[in-house]
Amino acid sequence: MPTPSLLIVPARFKSGKMYSQIPTSGAGDFTVTRATSATRVNASGLIESAKTNLVLQSENFLTTWSPTNVAITTGTTAAFTAPDGTMSAYSLADNATNGRHRVQQASISITSGTTYNFSIFIKKNSSNRFLLLNANSAFNARAALNLDNLAITNINGSGAAIENYGNGWYRFSIRGTATTTKSDTIFVQMQDAATDVEYIGNGSSFYIWGAQVETGSVATSYIPTTTAAVTRNADVISVSGAVSGSIGQTEGTIYAEVTFAGGLSSRPTRQIMNISDGTDNNRAAIYIDNNTTTIYGFITANGSNVFNNGTSFAGVTSAKIAIAYKSANYAIYVNGVVAASGTTAFSFATTLNQVTIGSRHNFIGQFNDRIRAAALYTTRLTDEQLQALTT
Repeated sequence: MPTPSLLIVPARFKSGKMYSQIPTSGAGDFTVTRATSATRVNASGLIESAKTNLVLQSENFLTTWSPTNVAITTGTTAAFTAPDGTMSAYSLADNATNGRHRVQQASISITSGTTYNFSIFIKKNSSNRFLLLNANSAFNARAALNLDNLAITNINGSGAAIENYGNGWYRFSIRGTATTTKSDTIFVQMQDAATDVEYIGNGSSFYIWGAQVETGSVATSYIPTTTAAVTRNADVISVSGAVSGSIGQTEGTIYAEVTFAGGLSSRPTRQIMNISDGTDNNRAAIYIDNNTTTIYGFITANGSNVFNNGTSFAGVTSAKIAIAYKSANYAIYVNGVVAASGTTAFSFATTLNQVTIGSRHNFIGQFNDRIRAAALYTTRLTDEQLQALTT
């Protein structure tokens, strides 16, 4: 397998910078910026702010949260160390009452027809219980997590997901679409089974931290809140100029390794990785299509659409994707399978000198799932190499 000309495995970074493993000269180091405001066009065609956590006091469960038949405590011991390294986690323990054991927050404003994601970080302590996230009356989502084996039972809604954050911490999330506009309640609930039933507690407990409710079908970067909802602007991740030497100008390959939390569905059109001359006229990209399970390859050369094709990958939760291009010989591979190919002759009219991760070359739209690795090659890898690289 050839050595990539550009390799990014997000592991080395500082404020405003994400370093490439290849090249080591700095020509492939990405800048990470955030505008003073971030907007998007929603399903109704209206401009709205992006990435807002609707939960208040996302890390303080003794304030705007209301307990029912549970003891909520915080402490300064290592056991309470949260995913951000601070001792700010809370313990949720059931009591001996025969009833529901939960903590809830009211006044979550939801809009009919909008998809929401509800997530929280959890860590097992003495509990052999299930954790139930419930926004059933709010936006039709509810799911239970077995804290012993981390198995999820989807009870209601369009899906659920869990992601490992290390040190025993996991981020558990559910999603659903609201059928009415109202102010409603979300619940973090302990259960002795996967269903929503009353039971007698015995002091079992687990740790919680970082609750978030946001629009969209996936849990995006965590946004801390206190007394008001907080909007976190989207990150723009790009490199331009000297990186042109790492981009194949007449032939090349784009590679990305991605995790789709909860599966590939109910997502807006988003580009995963894009190379371009900074315009719409000359570019190539990997992207997912609007609210489908299709992964696409895309090529535009000299203002003409050369290639825009892909295949549905329903049920996929992670993918290794590569689009290889050369005049009259290009293809996109996903998880070892050719998704689409073409033979139209083309040539880029100008030098490709910009690489963007997680959005388009003009930074419209933000891909909110996890990109674990990205790479470029200055040659069109063979079909056998593409199969091996993406398997």
